[in-house]
This record gives sequence, C-alpha cells and structure tokens, in this order.
Amino acid sequence: MGKKKELETALSKVKTEGLQAPVKLKILVTIIDRKKVDFYVSNLEGFGANIQNIIYASGTTPRKDILGIKVSEKAVILSVVREDRIKEILATYEDKYFQTKNGKGIAFTLPIKSMIGVMLYQFLAGIEKER
Repeated sequence: MGKKKELETALSKVKTEGLQAPVKLKILVTIIDRKKVDFYVSNLEGFGANIQNIIYASGTTPRKDILGIKVSEKAVILSVVREDRIKEILATYEDKYFQTKNGKGIAFTLPIKSMIGVMLYQFLAGIEKER
C-alpha cells in the first residue's frame, strides 16, 4: 500500500507542477569529407546541438594515385542531440548526400544512458530553466 500511495503522490505532483518526462539525448556521429564540415556543423546548430566536437581524420580509398595510395581527408563530428530531432537531422543529411556530386558519408547514433548534473542535462537538451 505504501508504494501505491507514493505513486499517486508522484502523479499528482506531475499534474500540479507541470513536470514532464526528461528528453532523451543521443550522441550523433557523422563522418564526412573534410571540405563539407561547415555545412554539417551549421546544420546541426540549427537543430539545437549545443555541443559539437570535430575530429579531423584521414583514411585510404581503394583508388590508387601515382604513389599507390590516395588519402582522403575526413571529419568526424560528435554531437549531442535530442532523440526527437534525430529523424529530421538524418533526413537533412540524406538530402545533402543526394544533391552533392560524390556525396558520401556515414551517420549513426549512440545512446546516452546516464548523466550527472541537472544543469548540464538542461544545457544539452536545450531546456531553459524558468525563473
């Protein structure tokens, strides 16, 4: 009976204080050509990605040049985004891939299971604290 009472109290608190379920966050990993990094970074900012980390990398391709190896310049963008925005972001990426000559890239997400700090969570989720 004690747990039932606690649940009822929690539910009434949600109704009276207007609390809502927390927004889930994910890490979006985007691997693209280095030349196109500006487009993707500004695109992610438009979707509310407050933190982005760009890692410059290089890879090899199966095509050969004079010395035998052609190096491709890549950028890996790590962004923290809200889960409810992922489909929109990936749709925008897909449009960009098809509009660009040799438009290629990889994008995938990783879940964030836990986080310490309410203020950090609110910043990453784009939730403004009401004063």
